[in-house]
Amino acid sequence: MYGYDKKEFTEYAEKRRLVYADERTRDAVKNEGIGNGVAGHTGISWLFCLNSTMAGLKALEVDAEEKEILRALARRVKELSELPVQEERRKLWDDHLCLKETRPVVFIDPEKAWYEIFPHTVLKCHNDLARVWELRLLKEIWWQENIGDDRVCRDTFSVQDIVTFSDFGLPKKKTGGGGNGAYHIDASIEDYDEDLPKLRFRELFHDTEKSAKLREIAEDTFAGILTVVRDNAWWYSAGLTVDAIELRGFENFLYDIYDYPDELKALMAFLRDDWLHMLSELEKHDLLSLNNGGEFMGTGGYGWCSDLPKSADWDRNLAGGIKHISPMDMWGYGESQESVSLSPDAFGEFVLPYQVPILEKFGLNSYGCCEPLDTRIDRIIDKVPRLRKVVVSPWSDAAFMAEKLKGNYAYCWKQNPAYIATPKINEDAIRKEIRDVFAVTAKHGCHVEILDRDILTLAWKPENAARWVQIAMEEAKKYE
Repeated sequence: MYGYDKKEFTEYAEKRRLVYADERTRDAVKNEGIGNGVAGHTGISWLFCLNSTMAGLKALEVDAEEKEILRALARRVKELSELPVQEERRKLWDDHLCLKETRPVVFIDPEKAWYEIFPHTVLKCHNDLARVWELRLLKEIWWQENIGDDRVCRDTFSVQDIVTFSDFGLPKKKTGGGGNGAYHIDASIEDYDEDLPKLRFRELFHDTEKSAKLREIAEDTFAGILTVVRDNAWWYSAGLTVDAIELRGFENFLYDIYDYPDELKALMAFLRDDWLHMLSELEKHDLLSLNNGGEFMGTGGYGWCSDLPKSADWDRNLAGGIKHISPMDMWGYGESQESVSLSPDAFGEFVLPYQVPILEKFGLNSYGCCEPLDTRIDRIIDKVPRLRKVVVSPWSDAAFMAEKLKGNYAYCWKQNPAYIATPKINEDAIRKEIRDVFAVTAKHGCHVEILDRDILTLAWKPENAARWVQIAMEEAKKYE
């Protein structure tokens, strides 16, 4: 399965079977993430989540025994990265995002179900840092040997600068949320007149000592196997509405459109200006990284695209890290899932105008996540600068979006992950929907990638992910 050592694989498999056999405890094990309170709601798949995890680690340590475990896994990753198929996949992504004709690109990320594939009880390392890295390497091997989508395996290992951010001057308040349950957002801004003046731009705190130590440990651990690269991602999106709602409360946010429109616009303007300030600070301190390679970009797949970077003032130096990068060299990303109930006019008045000045800073942009964009796509196409990719969620009208996007943008279609969240998947339903979407997108000349993401569970059936990829690939290859 892992290829690097039969004995090593047997030990992982035996430990996994023990978890799978006990239905009473396996969900509890899954909710513990990597153990010791270290987790990520996407299975540490996104750099933004990984950065938060790394910043929260109390100690950075890999002992001699753990180093050998990690090096054995890294050697297998290195072998996989050298397979000819990796360059074929890289070119496929690049052509797709440069709007050249390709077959549909296929990608799946099990996200939180990684904790089903690799429960923390199977990990061999005991220090938190080593456990995070062990899971990352195991995932890479599993992706290549068991899933078989279009993910590119690279011969690099990314490390992050340790950076934390202050609040907005008012702490966000939530009630509930324990045990991965629902929570209620309590308004921090209770009265606009009193509380809006209390808001302050976020400050960033770069722990240079801890960042250097992290890189030093990585370079020592993977020396002669994987090249250590600096890889930072400080945001999920330039959506703004998450922060607005977490400061004001969900119900208040919606009522404010009618009751306090000017005050809501003032809040959105502050959040816009804070975002621009943060972006400027990150650039000033050389904390930005290119995301036009194998970095998971926003919500829609990877960023492989030779149309970036756009400026001449950059240098990707693998040995010394990435030198000065500006936002214009990068992908930007916007969405507004929380405003899905707003009318197109309200979205065009209270949300999009505040996102556009941020997206204007980036060389290329992607837009959309789980919200259906059918009613607002015309505004997005008209206003978002250098828009290259549009995410078509499971709740979008796929045919309508195909007609709107045509061959002018990358059409990033997300199939509903519920299809593979059951012990026995409905293969006929999966195939029919994929076939129908591919047919209508081909009719309009769309550049298509199909994703399966936002996965909370595979019903403890890891093979569901691989079978989904097989079906999607069979349909995609009809368009080669």
